[in-house]
Amino acid sequence: MPGVADVTPAATWEALSQDPAAALIDVRTDAEWSFVGIPDLAEVGKQVVLIPWQVYPSMQVNGAFAEHLRKAGLHPESKLYFICRSGVRSLAAGQAAQAAGFPLAYNVAGGFEGPVDAEGHRGQVAGWKAEGLPWLQR
Repeated sequence: MPGVADVTPAATWEALSQDPAAALIDVRTDAEWSFVGIPDLAEVGKQVVLIPWQVYPSMQVNGAFAEHLRKAGLHPESKLYFICRSGVRSLAAGQAAQAAGFPLAYNVAGGFEGPVDAEGHRGQVAGWKAEGLPWLQR
């Protein structure tokens, strides 16, 4: 297995724009989707797939994660881009996807919000928001 490669948010956007079978899977929690926002893929005619890697509030790993990928209609031939807050959970989710038979798994580097800046705020240094890609509040 080649491992899960990091891909920039801009390169992810480009892949989602060009490849009809490519999908973005947001593996954050329900609370993060509701209070922080989600990537908006309407411009490329898609919707982000929401499957938590860890279940809030216990933060236990979602034991049905691979099953949820399949139920979402994702296929082993599809390029799957995993995103979380900063890129750690999405890397683990990508590794689990590869182990479950989805070899084309990628990690969105910097995640949705990226690391904290000098003032302790996210969304400014790196990640989906910092790169100015579309997002919305739910």
